[in-house]
Amino acid sequence: MPHPRSFIAFGVLAGAIGGLLAFVFAWIFAEPLIQQAIDYESGRHEAQEALDRAAGVSTGDHEHEIFSRAVQGNLGAGVGIVLFGVAMGALVAVVYVVLLGRVGQLGPRSLALLVAGGGFLGVFLVPFLKYPANPPAIGHEETITVRGTLYLVMVATSIVLLIVAVAVGRRLQARLGTWNASLAGGAVFVVLIGIVMAVLPSAGDLAANVAIYGHHATETPLPLEDAEGTIVFPGFPADVLAGFRLYSLLAQVILWGAIGLVFGVLADRLLRRSAERSPSSVHA
Repeated sequence: MPHPRSFIAFGVLAGAIGGLLAFVFAWIFAEPLIQQAIDYESGRHEAQEALDRAAGVSTGDHEHEIFSRAVQGNLGAGVGIVLFGVAMGALVAVVYVVLLGRVGQLGPRSLALLVAGGGFLGVFLVPFLKYPANPPAIGHEETITVRGTLYLVMVATSIVLLIVAVAVGRRLQARLGTWNASLAGGAVFVVLIGIVMAVLPSAGDLAANVAIYGHHATETPLPLEDAEGTIVFPGFPADVLAGFRLYSLLAQVILWGAIGLVFGVLADRLLRRSAERSPSSVHA
């Protein structure tokens, strides 16, 4: 059995590759939508200022960003996605080491894909279904902390319930067989995560939003109206929002898929070399 540090090093490498691929995809497809969202935000802000001036309300001073838009969209986003990939790659490697030799007849590459798939499901997809990714211009400053906390709660709960579902499946395996036990574990996960999703509030139901903006389903900007109820600026374009969420989802598929495939190949080679050096050892 190779040292766990070797697996983690390969997990970090696989995560860096996955993060780089995901960034290239997001830069090509999602970045133009982000720019459209920023342009919408600027236009809406100017319209709001015009309404405020007409009503005799002070518009205050403009805040200047520390980093330019180009730095944020290229260097900042690239470094952020790659570092996230590195962290997830290391996490996949740790889980892989824990499960190696404990999951029946699964080979090294199949196990790597299974662990990466579980990570995609628990860390991203399930939380995404409750709190989907949003481009700039969506989300109020008053709820940033609450929204961040709720998302972390959703991620942590999803991972814990995924572990519970796997434990239930393994416990029932001898009695029900592998297929039925897997279905039972999946059903437990769906029911429990469904309850959690129903209990946690939607963004539009947060206390700060209800107090300031009234009852709405989301924080997606609605049409801006003047005092007479005339629309002076449209609501956030639905096509931009749908496209951004789709490309965010696909970028995560690329990241986790690359981690599973690259790490599986590297882990397989590592185990084969270890077996060749120690012929008496049992190949996992």
